[in-house]
Amino acid sequence: MGRIVLVPLVIMLLSMSAAPPAKAEDVDVALVLVTDVSRSIDDSEFKLEKDGYSVAFTNQRVLEAIKGGPVGKIAVAYLEFASSFEVRTVLDWTVIRDAASARAFADQLAAAPRSFWGRTAISAGIDQAVQLLTETGGNATRHVIDVCGDGTNNAGREVGDARDDALKVGITINGLTIINDHPVSWTFAHVQPPGGLANYYRQNVVGGPGSFVMEIHDFATFGDAMTHKLVSEIAAQPDGNRFAATR
Repeated sequence: MGRIVLVPLVIMLLSMSAAPPAKAEDVDVALVLVTDVSRSIDDSEFKLEKDGYSVAFTNQRVLEAIKGGPVGKIAVAYLEFASSFEVRTVLDWTVIRDAASARAFADQLAAAPRSFWGRTAISAGIDQAVQLLTETGGNATRHVIDVCGDGTNNAGREVGDARDDALKVGITINGLTIINDHPVSWTFAHVQPPGGLANYYRQNVVGGPGSFVMEIHDFATFGDAMTHKLVSEIAAQPDGNRFAATR
């Protein structure tokens, strides 16, 4: 009797393992959150960043922007970077379509431990985000990288080169700069470059159709700023060209 029951089960399991992968899910935007966790951001500031992401993704305005798109869904991935060899995809692609999926993503993000404490290789964060967008994820009308940081690129390859490579494949990069108004002397040039950090991001980090930079001076306002940023990114008008299908 045992063999009679097990044989059909084995056949079923083999057929399941041989089944083709599911079709990629259509979304309005594929968004990679690229977050600076270099040593200039202490643990209390890192927690405020994480709390801010949770506030933003569960905000009603963000949920309405998601539901208001042609498809009514977005795909989001979250990665952290410090130095050029310190880049980690903390949360792989998650489709957000409603309050429940948004809350689940926010809870996972909040529970994830900090990855690094090294230098600041914005270029490495952008490069990994480009890889995520071109190799994995959903079928999206728009592909966006959202870089959040408090300093200039001081490790890895030139950030402008990473930015240019992303723009060549149709990705838009936006920025959120966190301004340290009272830096210690050895970090001054890093967190307050000539012309200001927001201007540095405009010249070296962001680019693509509709790209922009937001600036805050207090980690406590990170949630409000990220809410505004997400609404702008999600509700932006598509350029009509669907970027590479991903799986």
